[in-house]
Amino acid sequence: IRDVDDESDSIARRAGFEAYRDLWQLRCPLPASPSGLTTRAFTPADLDDFVRVNNRAFHWHPEQSGMTRERLDALTAEAWFDPAGFLLHERDGRLAGFCWTKLHHDETPLLGEIFVIAVDPDFHGQGLGRALTLAGLRWLHHAGATIGGLYVESDNVPAIATYERIGFTLHHIQRAYTTAGVSP
Repeated sequence: IRDVDDESDSIARRAGFEAYRDLWQLRCPLPASPSGLTTRAFTPADLDDFVRVNNRAFHWHPEQSGMTRERLDALTAEAWFDPAGFLLHERDGRLAGFCWTKLHHDETPLLGEIFVIAVDPDFHGQGLGRALTLAGLRWLHHAGATIGGLYVESDNVPAIATYERIGFTLHHIQRAYTTAGVSP
């Protein structure tokens, strides 16, 4: 995967590579509108529920699907992990969705990322994606970020529409290539 520009794209194609995936980074200024959604911070007791909801929501995703407790343990052991910014929303006694954030302290101005966001398919169509995104952006702003960002698959039209309504705009595109005729 590399950032897309006309020259690098042309070189890759001349070398026999085909683009198969565009990942968009979107950004928005902070603060964002309030969400009004009640969330709470992730705790180790939430591991199994998170893995279940994540895998239901991302069964189709090349990186996010197939989450395991071990993979989650590795991610939560990273230096950037802050459980206070891993927001969970529950409905009817179940985890309905989550918004996991990440601060990029190496960026100036401070960039706050919506690292992973998902809604359990049982709760689709209730506006939780937008509300969880806004809750995450609010948390990032209170943590000091002045810019919010996230990555989204270029063909995820519903998510992109939600993010654009919030105020996100395209910052850059990362493109993945494969050799001609070979599936990634």
